[in-house]
This record gives sequence, C-alpha cells and structure tokens, in this order.
Amino acid sequence: MKSIRTPDENLAKALWSLSWPVVTLNLVNVINALLDRFFIGTLPRAALTAHGAAVSVIFMLFSLAFSVGIGSGAIISRAFGANDQEEVQLGADQAVRVSVYFGLVLALIAAVSAPLAARLILPETSVEAQKMMVQFLWAYSVGLPAMCINQTLAAALRSIGNSVAPMFLAGIQVPIHIALNYVLVFNMRMGLLGAGIALSSSVIVSLFCYVWYARRSVLKAHISLVPPSMEWVSRILKISIPSGFQAILRTLSLLVFTLVLSSLSNGEAAIAAMTTGFAIEMIMFAPAFGISAAVSALVGQSLGAKDPKRAESIGWLGALVAFAIAAVVSAPIYFTVPSFAHALVGSKPDVQLELVSIVRFLCITEPLFCLAMVLNGGLQGAGETKHPLWISIVALWFMRVPMAAILALSAGSPLLLGLKLPIGLALGAKGAWIAMSVTQGIQGFLCGLSWRKGHWKTVKV
Repeated sequence: MKSIRTPDENLAKALWSLSWPVVTLNLVNVINALLDRFFIGTLPRAALTAHGAAVSVIFMLFSLAFSVGIGSGAIISRAFGANDQEEVQLGADQAVRVSVYFGLVLALIAAVSAPLAARLILPETSVEAQKMMVQFLWAYSVGLPAMCINQTLAAALRSIGNSVAPMFLAGIQVPIHIALNYVLVFNMRMGLLGAGIALSSSVIVSLFCYVWYARRSVLKAHISLVPPSMEWVSRILKISIPSGFQAILRTLSLLVFTLVLSSLSNGEAAIAAMTTGFAIEMIMFAPAFGISAAVSALVGQSLGAKDPKRAESIGWLGALVAFAIAAVVSAPIYFTVPSFAHALVGSKPDVQLELVSIVRFLCITEPLFCLAMVLNGGLQGAGETKHPLWISIVALWFMRVPMAAILALSAGSPLLLGLKLPIGLALGAKGAWIAMSVTQGIQGFLCGLSWRKGHWKTVKV
C-alpha cells in the first residue's frame, strides 16, 4: 500500500490527482440531472410540483446515506496515512456492514413517511401532486440500501487515494438512468413514478459493480448480513451522527422554505422552478464537490501521518481553487440562464421567470458556498462534524428561515400554531431567493473561521 508521507510531494498535484475524477463524475451527474429535469419537464405541472416538493426529502435521504461514508472515510483515511493496512480493511468491512443495516432502516422510514411528507409539504388543494410525490418517494426508497452501500464504498476508495474507480463505477449508473427514464417516462408513459423507478434501478445496477470491484481491491470489502461490531458502530456513528443530524436540519429548513413558497400566490411555479434551479446550480458547485472529496481524504491521510500543517495547507488550497472556479463558472450562467430556461421547464412562463430569478441570486454567492463546501469536507475528513452542524444551525435556522419568511411574506401572514408574521416585506419568491443567496455566503465565512481556528487538528477517530 502506497504511503502518502513524501516530503517533497506537491500539494496541488495531490489535490488534482484525487479531485479530477470526482469533478468529472459530478459533471456527468449534472448532465444526468438536467436530462432528468428535461424528462420530468415534459410532464404535467402537477408532476413538476410533486418533484420539486420531493427534492427536500430526497436531499435528506441521500445526505443520510452519505453520512455513513463520511464516518468510515475519516477512519480509513487516517489508517491509510498511518500505513495500517489491517485497520483499512477492517474499517471498510465494518463500514459496509453498518451501511447495509442503515440503508434498510432508511428505506423503511422513507416508504412509511412518504404520505405524511406529501401532505405536510404540498397544499391540500394539490391532490394530484401529493399522489405523484408519494409514488415517486416509494420508488426512490427501494434504491436506498444500495445507495448507502455505494456511498460507503466510494468514500472508502477515495480515502485510500483511489478516486478513479468510483468515477467509473458510479458513471455506469448514468447511461442506465437516462435510458430507463426514456423508456419508462416517454415510451411507457409512467410519469413521475417511472422516473423514480429509473433512478432506483440504476443505483441497484451500480451496486453490483461496486461490490465486484471492492472485493478485488485492497479494501477486500464485501456485503454481509453479519451485524457489525458495536465498537466499530460507535466509532463510525460518532462521526456520522452529527453529519446526519446536519442533513436532517438542512432538509427541515428546506422544507420550511418550501412551505413559505407554497403560501405564495405563485407558489407552485416557485417550487417547480426551485428544483430545476438546484440542478443548474450543480454545474457551479460540481468542481467544488470533487475538490471537497479530495480534501477530505487528504486531510485524513495527513493527520494519520502526523502532519497537521500539510492538512491545513490542503484545506486552504482546495477552498481557494473552488472559490475561483465557481466565480468563473457562475458569471456566464448568470447572463445566459434566460436563453435555456425554456428547454428545462417547457412552455410554462411563470416557472421560467422564477427559474431565472433563483439561478441569478444563487450565482452571486456561489463562490463562497463552494469555499464552505470544501472546508466542510476538510473538517469531515478530520472527523470533525460537530462544528459544521452548528454552522448549519446558525446559517439555516437562525438566518435563512426567518429571513425568507420576512422577505417573502406580508405582515400578518399565518405561521404555525396560529401565530402570525409580525413583519413582512411581501417580496414574494424573490425575497426567498435573496434569503437563500445571502445565507449561502454566510456559510462560507463561518466555515473559513472554523478552519482557521484549527480545533479539528486534535479530533480523535
């Protein structure tokens, strides 16, 4: 197994070698997401609204699936940096066992809670949209166990310096997803349910590829129904739980944000535009996501090799590169989004208008959000997941949610438990987009401060 402790190793070269496969995969996923929106965009308005409302739930489920990989990745990268091959293989084996059971529990919870989620997020009058949302979430839940295992194995491979294999293995999913979307949504006319089946089916196919490769890699990992040891469950969940809780809070904030939009006169159009806007945003943060994964692995490896100075330098280098790339990519998107909005949402002028608005506001602070994404990855690689959790609480709950309500709604608008909004500027969806953009920038500043303090250097995993 190759050691990372090379004194003259160039940080930029190490960052590039690990990040470019993840960046490439993310760009492919961007194309996949935009094509997905194209297929769904041809469906009736109720389907777009249902899918837009389901985004917050899907985001939470995916983030929870991803959180097991964060915990295992931090432990495995430390072991790799310390040249402890036995710990690397044991960690991978135990992490996969944890992901199997966690994925099954997550799928059950998702399936059972789907009707309640639809009723909570969507207005009572959107009966057809509620029905479609439930069907989509049921189909999505089938693929959750496979998704958990895939994310864990991908994190384990990146932790040992192999980000090329996850690029190819996850990349197999994309053409399958697109092909199934075409067949089920277009040819068989199964609507949003067909889109959910296409997504889960492609994830399951990808699982077989991951397992085949992992058994033949230095990880020697395989799927087993034998329960993991409680010691390893404790080690992994100590890191994963704050990250998972962060995902829940972020999703709940997005849920409340969606409820604010749903109370507007053009709420359905705003919700439909939001999900497509997030797909376009993926173009802007795809490089940052790849750099974040690389920084996470390299920080863990460096700390395992007892070199915190190198870890800190990697974090700042990755953050600055991500900031610069996001700035370059966001500028043309800001000016050209009106020209391609129609292709993504169809002949729906109100949805097009809101799509242009949300994308342009996101473009303004996307560089800072990408900086936050990379430094957050560095903190996770060090096993520090509590500070990112507090940053999310402050930025999303203490700032974004109340700011969105005040800017978007009018004074006296009904809130929960019979309460009414004391002040409101009544800017409509534009006010909500402003709140989202401002708090993205705030997250960048807070993550920068957290990284600079250096408390993550002494976290034990």
